[in-house]
Amino acid sequence: MYKNNGLGESDNFVFSALRGIQAGREYYVVMCPLSLISKLFVFNEFDIPPELRAQRTINKARVPEIVSYLVNNKNDYVFSSLTASIDGQVEFKPIKNEGSHSKVGELTIPMTAKFLINDGQHRRAAILEAIEKRPELAVESISVVFYVDRGLKHSQQMFSDLNKHAIRPTKSLNILYNNRDHFSHSLISALSLVPIFHNGLTDLEKTSISNRSKKVFTLNSIYHATKELLGKTQKNPTMSDAEMKVVVEYWNEVYANIPEWQKIVKEELHSSDARKEYVHVHGILLHALGMLGKELLENYKDEWKTKLRALPKIDWRRSNIVAWEGRAMLGGRLSKVHMNLLLTTNYLKKRLNMKLTIAQATLEKSLIK
Repeated sequence: MYKNNGLGESDNFVFSALRGIQAGREYYVVMCPLSLISKLFVFNEFDIPPELRAQRTINKARVPEIVSYLVNNKNDYVFSSLTASIDGQVEFKPIKNEGSHSKVGELTIPMTAKFLINDGQHRRAAILEAIEKRPELAVESISVVFYVDRGLKHSQQMFSDLNKHAIRPTKSLNILYNNRDHFSHSLISALSLVPIFHNGLTDLEKTSISNRSKKVFTLNSIYHATKELLGKTQKNPTMSDAEMKVVVEYWNEVYANIPEWQKIVKEELHSSDARKEYVHVHGILLHALGMLGKELLENYKDEWKTKLRALPKIDWRRSNIVAWEGRAMLGGRLSKVHMNLLLTTNYLKKRLNMKLTIAQATLEKSLIK
């Protein structure tokens, strides 16, 4: 909440606030109406050199995505606090019945004070655009943590401190927890229906698997391989019940034709040993199998399962450099580069006696050269 007494320079913003102590200095937490965000906060201009700014410039490409999130999830959006510095004299008045040491009170800030966002500039920009699309958002609020400004160098240090410990959740964890993503929700339900993805064999948190881990694939790898299988190119795809049935049927058929996958499920082969010896327990091959599946289902509707029976005849060992070097591997190491993914898919198609497209055939010629 805020109030002011008029339009003169002596007017103040007055917030109900909580007072805290960090590094021996006071800071304040207030609830700020979204309509007030544009009046309080300004950014450094883009043409000011980095050494004279206290934050990065706005990445305009990020803002529309945040606006869309805010506008399309009006009943359950969540925004974390903005962090800002105040360059001006502020006054905190504790509530009377709690005494001078009260942590609850009223924060008065001159309207002539300057405010600088240390963390949250993209949220601020998105709020402004979202209010234009949904004016009713103006009455809602966001928490703001205010620090009294101690100069440019300190503001720059605040930006560094606030961001250097921030770690984005992994792609696998985002998929697991994103209940708004129908595709993710359906895929997670399908995991239990495919043996190689079930019984603790899928890493639901990480995007890479440690050497000794029991896990075989990451949720992120399965997600993208399945998107390829269904030909989903949009950022937030959907999966119908019929498509989910196709997903389960296809991955189970692949599983039935890769003996080493079956040994892992039966605990006759440890996942870590399989990773050392075979390429088909790595994300690039799963992705390639997804791309292969899309073409099989499109071009061999009645015989795709028969085609997959050629998979056991493939020498999947990493030592088979004739097959995998330059495709799934570069210099003996697995490569996730898109070109290698395409070349790996080409190899699988040839082994299944599938005709290459003109573009795929051209790519094969470049590999030979």
